[in-house]
Amino acid sequence: MVARMKEARRMPGAEWLKNHPRWLERIYLWTKRFVVRAYPLMKRINPRFANWLMVRSEEALKGWAFNCQMCGQCILHSTGMTCPMNCPKNLRNGPCGGVRPNGHCEVIPDMPCVWVQAWERSRSMLIFADEIKVIQPPVNRTLQGASAWVTMIEGHDVQTPHGWAMAARQEVER
Repeated sequence: MVARMKEARRMPGAEWLKNHPRWLERIYLWTKRFVVRAYPLMKRINPRFANWLMVRSEEALKGWAFNCQMCGQCILHSTGMTCPMNCPKNLRNGPCGGVRPNGHCEVIPDMPCVWVQAWERSRSMLIFADEIKVIQPPVNRTLQGASAWVTMIEGHDVQTPHGWAMAARQEVER
């Protein structure tokens, strides 16, 4: 019996689009410029609606295109427009040691390894190609279900949770 992940609600053409990350890179930059300007204005007018709109639009658009898991800390631009949260092990900094010789997942053999796809796609990006080499912090699970755009604008995505901060201080003291 083969284990299966929840299948993505794929938009027609989503795989083709993900295989052309240069276009997505441009869309990302345009969207970032728009959201960084529009969200603060929307928040001043109606904060609850602004947050609801951001969350629902991410669920719809990124859910259909990338099978977004709504982690609240999106790094699509750093991973070749491939969501690392679709890895069955939720690995955020590269593949596990179990990638099969054919480039498929150790856990779900029918599925291409998310990180093999991320690396291949990142090589065709112009602006963020080397972002895949940047070590990402562990996912802050308290942001699950939040809009990644909102957490980025408000700076929550880069804040170190309390337990991590204590562990980092203890490591430095050693």
